[in-house]
Amino acid sequence: MSHTTHVPHRRTVPDHRAAPAVPPRARRRPSSQQWAAWAFLTPVTLYLALFYAYPLYRNLDLSLRNYTVRSFVRGDAPFTGLANYRTVFDDPTFAPALVHTVVFTAVCLFFQYAIGLALAVFFNQHFRLSATLRALFLVPWLLPLIVSASTWSWMLNSDSGVVNAALHAVGIDPVNWLTSPSWSLTSVIIANIWIGVPFNLVVLYSGLQSIPAGLYEAAALDGAGPWRRFWSITFPLLRPVSAITLLLGLVYTLKVFDIIWIMTRGGPADSSTTFATWSYQLGFGNLLPAFGPGAAVGNLLVVAALVFGLVYVRAQRKQALT
Repeated sequence: MSHTTHVPHRRTVPDHRAAPAVPPRARRRPSSQQWAAWAFLTPVTLYLALFYAYPLYRNLDLSLRNYTVRSFVRGDAPFTGLANYRTVFDDPTFAPALVHTVVFTAVCLFFQYAIGLALAVFFNQHFRLSATLRALFLVPWLLPLIVSASTWSWMLNSDSGVVNAALHAVGIDPVNWLTSPSWSLTSVIIANIWIGVPFNLVVLYSGLQSIPAGLYEAAALDGAGPWRRFWSITFPLLRPVSAITLLLGLVYTLKVFDIIWIMTRGGPADSSTTFATWSYQLGFGNLLPAFGPGAAVGNLLVVAALVFGLVYVRAQRKQALT
């Protein structure tokens, strides 16, 4: 007698532990890190909007309308388009102010960078009292600008200044530094160079610290002298730091106002007037202020700084791709 073994049928029990299907368009909730990122960005965004974007917008609006003192208070100035810019370009002060701005910026940038780089290389030797002397060179940068400008005004005074006293001691005739149209721009350039050198010194000295000392040792073993090591190692490796130093110096020098205004007030006979001082004179230096033309001159400075900033960004991108 044969026995047949019956195998019972097993029912498939669904696994309820499997994860439910997620809809393809389900929105993800922001994580705690995203919320933290937005929390940190919000104050910065508000700061930039209130203190940068809104003033730029108001300055642009001023330059496109015919504002008077009455319309400035009431806010009903008529729209004039580019009329204020045409007024600025047709003004006889425009050409001298443009030349003075270019000369002032170029000469200050060149000497501030050259002197700052020379001092940075000098202090990079790490000799005794190096730190103390570096700290002393920071004094012009730490002083308030009104103090620095007033000090230079006293030093360059035609009658009682120490500079003319030193020139007289060596047999040179006194120079009317602040009252002569031939010397007023030179005077404010000298003062601004003195103020800007410490910034270049600090930034360039920090850049020198990132250059490996082994490169100089290898170059010295190959017979390279100090000048050869500078032009082949120091200067090329400092290019990124030099670029940002010159850019920041350019933006700062374009808008220099207090040094010039305290020392010469843009005179005599507009011989030291730049766009920064001219913009102030138009907007606030007269009994009947010209808000529109003054804002237009200020916008020209903004455009110039923006153009150089874009050139720097483009150069950095090209350097990163190579």
